[in-house]
Amino acid sequence: MTDTLWLSLPVPALILDACDLIAEANPAAELFLNASSRTLEGQPVWDRVMVDAPLEEAFGRSRASQTPLFVNDVDVTTGERAPIRCMLQIAPMQGQAGRMLVLISPRELAGRVVQRDGVKSAARSAIGMAEMLAHEIKNPLAGITGAAQLLSMGLTPEDRELTDLIVEESRRIVKLLEQVEQFGNLSPPDRREVNVHDVLDRARRSAALGFGAHMRIVENYDPSLPLAWGDPDQLLQVVLNLVKNASEAADPRGGTITLRSYYDHSFRLRRADGAGISLPLQIEIIDDGPGIPPAIAGEIFEPFVSGRENGTGLGLALTAKIISDHDGWIGVNSVPGRTVFRISLPMAPKPPKPNTKGNR
Repeated sequence: MTDTLWLSLPVPALILDACDLIAEANPAAELFLNASSRTLEGQPVWDRVMVDAPLEEAFGRSRASQTPLFVNDVDVTTGERAPIRCMLQIAPMQGQAGRMLVLISPRELAGRVVQRDGVKSAARSAIGMAEMLAHEIKNPLAGITGAAQLLSMGLTPEDRELTDLIVEESRRIVKLLEQVEQFGNLSPPDRREVNVHDVLDRARRSAALGFGAHMRIVENYDPSLPLAWGDPDQLLQVVLNLVKNASEAADPRGGTITLRSYYDHSFRLRRADGAGISLPLQIEIIDDGPGIPPAIAGEIFEPFVSGRENGTGLGLALTAKIISDHDGWIGVNSVPGRTVFRISLPMAPKPPKPNTKGNR
C-alpha cells in the first residue's frame, strides 16, 4: 500500500536523507525535474530544486524540532525551465532519523503538458465531426473550385487574381478537411518490433532534404536501447510532425534540433483504471526555437489549437492520438529557447522461452 501511495501522488515528492541528498523521487518528481529517480538519487536537493527564498534556517528548525514546514508562493527553478510559483510542504519522516519529505505543489505548470485521457475524447470529437462534415463540405468545394477555374479563362489578369484566390482558399479548406479525416481513417497500429533509431534516421533524412534543410539536426542516441513495440510507419509520422513543427517555429536562418533516445527503467504510466504500464523507451525532439506561447501551452494537444498563424492545429492532436493508441505517453516542456517533446514507449515483448522439458 505504501508503494502504491508513493507512486500515485499527483504532486512531485522527494525524500531527503540526513545530509539533504535526494534519497527517493516519485514519478511526478521525475517529470517535474526531467530526470529519472536513479539520476536524482544522491544529489543535493537544493542543486536540483532552486528556491528564491532563504529556507536553510527554517528547514533546519523543522528537522530539529520534528515539525512540518509550509512555504507558500515561492519561485522554484529546476535548471531547465523558467521559475514556477509553488507551495512547498516539508515534514520529518516518523521513525526515520533525519529523513525529510518534500512535496512541491506547482501553482502553474509553465509549459509542461502531460497527455491525459482527454486527448482520446478530444480525438473522438474530431472523428465525429469529420464523419459528419468532411464529405458534405468537400463536394461543394470541388464545384466552387471548378467554377472559379472556368471563370478565370475569360477574365482580365486583375480579375483573375480574385478567382485564383477562390481556388487557393478552397484547396486550403480541402486540405484541412483531409487532415481532420485522418482521425477517422487512422487504422489501429500494426505493432511489431521497431528500432526507434531507424525511425529517427528516416525522419532526419526526410527533414534534411526538405522542410528542415535550414536546420542543424543533432543525434544523441543510446546505442543499447532495446526494440520498441509499435507501428513503424505511424511512429515515423509522429517524429516527422514534431521535427517539422520545430523547423517551422525556428528562425528562418536556422536553428538546432536534437533527436535524443535513452532508457528510463523507472518510467511508468498509471492509467485512470489504476493499472500501471512500463514505458522505458524515451524519445526526445528538442529545439532551440521561441517556445510554445503560454496562452495555449495547456491545450497544445487539443484539435484546432495552434501557435502558428496559418496552422491547422491538427498535427499535434493526431500525434497524441497515435501515441495513445500505442499505449504510450507524450508530453512537452517549453520555455523560450528550449522546447522538449518527450515520447515514452513500451518495449517489445520478450519471446516465450522454448519448452526444453521432454514429453512424459
